[in-house]
Amino acid sequence: MEKYKFVTEFELRSSPKVLFPYISTPSGLEQWYAEKVTVLPDHRYDFQWDGDSHIARQTSLRVNKAVKFEFENTSEDDLDNDHVELKLEVSELTQTTFLRIVDYSGNRDEAELDSLWDGFIVNLREIVGS
Repeated sequence: MEKYKFVTEFELRSSPKVLFPYISTPSGLEQWYAEKVTVLPDHRYDFQWDGDSHIARQTSLRVNKAVKFEFENTSEDDLDNDHVELKLEVSELTQTTFLRIVDYSGNRDEAELDSLWDGFIVNLREIVGS
């Protein structure tokens, strides 16, 4: 299956220091992104949505900047797995924090992805008061 790279960005009225635990820790991710997140050995995480388990390896972590999760067994050759990357960027001009999301998967429905991520960000904004 051919993969699709969906990129979106949201303005959040909070500092990267405050936001980073919400994008990088199991307890933070459970509050807005997944129903349950469990840490496994070797930088692996078990994300659960609708009772289904999705195992991902944390392949990148830059403190107060970014985190990337690569989902296992989502490609035939294991070379082109689905992944999600969450990056915190601060505008030098306005000092505004943006959460940039790169969602790389087989889902090619841009309207569905927009709606999905909009819903996640509504939850995150409620938590951080943004």
